[in-house]
Amino acid sequence: MPPHTQPIVDDHGLDAAVDEAIAACDGDLRAAIRALIVANDYLENEVAELMKAVSHAYARGRFHAYSG
Repeated sequence: MPPHTQPIVDDHGLDAAVDEAIAACDGDLRAAIRALIVANDYLENEVAELMKAVSHAYARGRFHAYSG
């Protein structure tokens, strides 16, 4: 992990989230991993679409750079 990056949740919270993901898939680890990969792919696609939308809006002058 890069030094400037901080974890989103502490280790205990992360362990609890892992336990929840596994429990949601009735203890099937492969199903839990599969679900997380699908969710991650969906979120990556959403981010890409949002970045395109903002880029197009910026190019059309709908957004202006923050000057401080």
